[in-house]
Amino acid sequence: MNNRNLMVAVSVVFIILFIIVPIPAILLDVLLVINITLSLLMLLNAIYATDALSMAAFPTMLLFTTLFRLSLNIVSTRLIIGKGEAGEVIRSFGTFVGGDNLVVGALVFIVIMIVQFMVITKGAERVSEVAARFTLDAMPGKQMAIDADLNSGLISETEAKERRKNIQREADFYGSMDGASKFVKNDGIAGIIIVFVNIIGGIIMGMVFLDKSIDEALTTYTILTIGDGLVSQIPSLMIAVATGIIVTRAASDGDLGSDIIRQLFDSPRVLFISAGACILLTPILRQWSLLFMAGGLIYLGIIIKNRSKKVSKEEELKVEQQEVEEIRKPENVVSLLQVDPIELEFGYAIIPLADKNQGGDLLDRVVMIRRQLALELGVVVPVIRLRDNIQLSPNQYIIKIKGVEVASGELMLDHFMAMNPGTADEEIKGIPTVEPAFGLPAIWITESMRDKAEVLGYTVVDAPSIVATHMTEIIRRYIHELLGRQDVQTLVDNVRAAYPAIVDELIPKIMTLGEIQKVLANLLREGVSIRDMVTILETLADFAPVTRDPDMLTEYVRQALGRAISKSYLSSNNSEVITLDPKIEQMILDSVQKSEAGSYMAMEPSVSSKIISSAAKLSEKMAQSGKQPVILASPIVRLYFKRLTEHAIPGLVVLSYNELDPTLEVNAVGMVSI
Repeated sequence: MNNRNLMVAVSVVFIILFIIVPIPAILLDVLLVINITLSLLMLLNAIYATDALSMAAFPTMLLFTTLFRLSLNIVSTRLIIGKGEAGEVIRSFGTFVGGDNLVVGALVFIVIMIVQFMVITKGAERVSEVAARFTLDAMPGKQMAIDADLNSGLISETEAKERRKNIQREADFYGSMDGASKFVKNDGIAGIIIVFVNIIGGIIMGMVFLDKSIDEALTTYTILTIGDGLVSQIPSLMIAVATGIIVTRAASDGDLGSDIIRQLFDSPRVLFISAGACILLTPILRQWSLLFMAGGLIYLGIIIKNRSKKVSKEEELKVEQQEVEEIRKPENVVSLLQVDPIELEFGYAIIPLADKNQGGDLLDRVVMIRRQLALELGVVVPVIRLRDNIQLSPNQYIIKIKGVEVASGELMLDHFMAMNPGTADEEIKGIPTVEPAFGLPAIWITESMRDKAEVLGYTVVDAPSIVATHMTEIIRRYIHELLGRQDVQTLVDNVRAAYPAIVDELIPKIMTLGEIQKVLANLLREGVSIRDMVTILETLADFAPVTRDPDMLTEYVRQALGRAISKSYLSSNNSEVITLDPKIEQMILDSVQKSEAGSYMAMEPSVSSKIISSAAKLSEKMAQSGKQPVILASPIVRLYFKRLTEHAIPGLVVLSYNELDPTLEVNAVGMVSI
């Protein structure tokens, strides 16, 4: 690499020296041949480049080649005007193009200059300018697209960095090309000026200092000027073409030649239509060669059509063989064993809810559900799989947890669900139904009645909100089942990043991931947030050496989180609670049996039924007054009473005295007794 850098540096120094130091005509011939070769190399590399970034150094190469070409112009001008000669290369070019007629040579040279300057150079400059502008404008959108792919897990962090780097390189490239294209344009202008300088200066020098006649001077210097102009402008033309190819090149998997041939002759229909046009033009233009052209196009079209059919059949056979092989693979059966943690299946009439093209925002609501529950419960909700199911009724949807249906509901997309919160006196007409999340009575109403229902005091929700609310409640109910060891590992790793000492002390010296998972599942089972993982892990580190019982450890953790738990249900404005009769607490303690698998209750069914009945009545009475039923129990009894009532009275909040905020004063409004 150092040798290459040295070679480039030395070349630039020599190019500068060529401008200052006179060189002989023999060396000029060699340098002109090198210039033509370099231009040809750049043109061919531009043709075979798959994208613009494959020649990222092209703007710098433009600068070097332009400087090299201008230095040779200066050298040739010095030789032409000073000695009336410029080597064999320039003379050969001038004689070959002009021949015996200097006017023809001059006109050919002028045409080449016009083509290069007015068409190729001008077009390449404009394309470079526009490409640079649009590339810079598109950068924010491309960056956002990369961030979106990274967040969704489609690409890794390494791939994201590489894409960002390519975007920056692309912007730098087109910005440089916008400026470098000016080299090509101004090089053409300089060539035109040098032509006039060589002709006028040469004639004056030949007549005044070299004692040549005007005819001899005109012939000599015109030939040399044309030759010099062609020797410099032909490489310049190749560079200009290469510039145009680079800036107009779109990203592709193949080179330019492959893309042009494939895209130009890939459609048999186009070839047949072109052949028909050639046949129609034959009598008009009276050129029989058009018939041969038409025949060639028809023959080529037939070949491509037959080849396409053959390729299509081969691809179909290949796809069929792959499908058969996939079916035969034992791994294909293994993939079917995967069960999605959460699924939402819906009938075909509800598909518009999940289709963004039809205005559905259910996918966005699912994302918000996961975000909301992460903030509330401190756990990462698994990906919710959405799919249609033709076996369901058109308006039906079901929610599955680990492949098992746990809830369902029906929607009317063109209606709204109205629920009476108890404050609306007037009834409204509609289709009676039941709110799926909480089982409340509701009415389906049309959109025209929505405003009236809201004025009357009804709570009105749309279909997507119904599904989102139902999904949220179901996830809350079953989140403890969805929390696995891998999820716990993710939570622990998150804590380890900021509090490594806690994690290193607890895992695996004191507790395993499985034991921590059981404690966290117990908390989530009763709706306790595990977002404060630091407090949870510190509490486990304190008490796990004393007891390994997950239930007891859960109670210790609840006490540590007591302030947050109690304030979730009680406040200074809502401090009413229900207490337990000491006799019931003693009965519960007496019925607790311990085993190697943990503790359990062995209470007579008649006694437990009376306790549950008493708790249900008091809770219902409290709920009717618009307040959250909360039952207080002693710390050692709380867990067992909760387990006794959780199936009969779902959602009943049972707190221990140790979980209450010391600053909170509670008011007992009832007592569970038998």
